[in-house]
Amino acid sequence: MALSTFFAEPFYSLADFDRLFDEAFNARTSAVSPRQQGDNSVSRPMRPRMDLHEDQEKNLVTATFELPGLSKENVQIDVRDNILTVSGESTISSERDEKGYSVRERRYGKFSRSLPIPQGIKPEEIKASMENGVLTVTFPRTTPEQAPKKITIS
Repeated sequence: MALSTFFAEPFYSLADFDRLFDEAFNARTSAVSPRQQGDNSVSRPMRPRMDLHEDQEKNLVTATFELPGLSKENVQIDVRDNILTVSGESTISSERDEKGYSVRERRYGKFSRSLPIPQGIKPEEIKASMENGVLTVTFPRTTPEQAPKKITIS
């Protein structure tokens, strides 16, 4: 997206503005050409959107990831060194060839999102479910050992 096009069209969203900066930054720092497919589409890294909600009353954190078109078999969730990583791969349909596309905005390829989890959370305390392309991961906000304890003054 050219900068002149961005400012000429009044109905671009903030996501388009973010994409403009991502494309500019990636073009300057990437050693790989942004035109990897050989046509005039620009390759952008796939980064699923995420909502993160903390419920202090229930001591629960809920991370919700948008993964449209993916099934749970295409998604992996790993925990290592108190980092929860959601990764996977979205593939392009092989039934359509590259010719004939005027616009191709759907992203495909490998993706990964990571977020820190509290110290002491056990993997069995992390729950995940996926429905209609939305992955929901829940885990405790703190462990009972980390909860504040009242100390009486004698």
